[in-house]
Amino acid sequence: MRMILRGLVLAAVLALASVPAFANDVLPHDLAAKIDKIANDALAKSGVPSASIAVVRDGKLVYAKAYGDARLDPKTPATPAMRYSIGSISKEFTAAAILMLQQQGKLSLDDKIAKFFPNLTDANHITVRQILSHTSGYQDFWPQDYLMPMMKQPTTPAHIMDGWAKKPLDFAPGSQWQYSNTGYVIAGAIVQKLTGQSPFEFLQQHVFSRLGITDAYDTNLHALPATDARGYSRFALGPLRPSQKEGVDWMFGAGELAMTASDLAKWDIAMIDQTLLQPVSWHAMQTDVLLNNGLGSGYGLGVFVAKMDGRRMISHDGEVMGFTAGNYIFPDDKVAVVVLTNQDAVGTFGAIAKDVAKALFEVHDPAATKALAQAKAIFAGLQHGKIDRRLFTANANSYFDATALHDYQASLAPLGKPESFTIRAARKRGGMQMRGYTLTFPKTRLAITTYVQPDGKLEQYIVAPGG
Repeated sequence: MRMILRGLVLAAVLALASVPAFANDVLPHDLAAKIDKIANDALAKSGVPSASIAVVRDGKLVYAKAYGDARLDPKTPATPAMRYSIGSISKEFTAAAILMLQQQGKLSLDDKIAKFFPNLTDANHITVRQILSHTSGYQDFWPQDYLMPMMKQPTTPAHIMDGWAKKPLDFAPGSQWQYSNTGYVIAGAIVQKLTGQSPFEFLQQHVFSRLGITDAYDTNLHALPATDARGYSRFALGPLRPSQKEGVDWMFGAGELAMTASDLAKWDIAMIDQTLLQPVSWHAMQTDVLLNNGLGSGYGLGVFVAKMDGRRMISHDGEVMGFTAGNYIFPDDKVAVVVLTNQDAVGTFGAIAKDVAKALFEVHDPAATKALAQAKAIFAGLQHGKIDRRLFTANANSYFDATALHDYQASLAPLGKPESFTIRAARKRGGMQMRGYTLTFPKTRLAITTYVQPDGKLEQYIVAPGG
């Protein structure tokens, strides 16, 4: 439910156990092996007990595999059939439930909250769209990355709304973006008020059954059983310890779902294929909600709206006690990556997902792979004050005069070989293919920006600090 602390890396290392994949034969062997290495290396580096991964390519589930240990005592290897809590990825489904109710004519995204709960703060001015896009101003009841004493006890959606949605707003509706689980409790309560069903019950009937998801689990009411993954936490760099469970109804509408990575991938395929919901509803979900000042919020309805390396990406992270998860969909490329892990307050899931996505796109784009190899070779040459001028246009060759080559060599040679050299962005500009790369070294990061003419010659190759 909470926002994830990305990039946190823990030093402890666990022995890894891997189980055979299914739906694996569709991927080329070298790509499957690369994904295995990405997952195993990330778990070893972070000490996270396990990860369950699903990959969609060309709109189909092509890979599902689990790594590490789903439970530590007794030691139980993770399998793809095990369920993990997906935390705030549940918000994608709550938003879908609201969109379905709009399709049925039971509400509108532009309805004011007062239509459903008139006693909430500023309910006559806040819309359903604003609670789904985190622009309502309602204060978040759970920004912390740990479980407070009150949250170990059961609550009710009404109690949460009374405690946080009747406070003064954190900002005027629509003026800012601020993550708020409170808004999704309100959304879940709207679903229940209009249908007589909890959000999970509504999803079981109208979403999961239609997608072939047969064993989604409601962790709002009970912890996952012993046949599924167990959640773990750490204090600083201490040992992994079983996480405490949130009380009943603290995750209502905002983070109650648990499922396998493959089942979450079925939802991603529906998003890619524009099934289940009407196209206009998918469009509403995936459209960046603008603030009152015209700036984009970076969020649609239950999903983040962004780009990765120039590709449109619809995504959400999730965290509840003991679990972190990521769901990344590239609808235009018909690709999705799901990563579920069983430790909270750590961003290993995101590191795995990003590297897996990059591996998938490298296979999809041989030109990008070739360009990356060329960029690496040119950088190595510049560290020695040399370039192959046949690769460059007349303009670029004029840029690399004697002074430039001297400065490139003098400043880059001491850095040695990069620890990593990855593509950061790609797009068309000025009739050329632009690509941006990030290089990391022990004490610094560099950015490279290239422009390539249609004939393949480089119009630009510039190295600068940053990246």
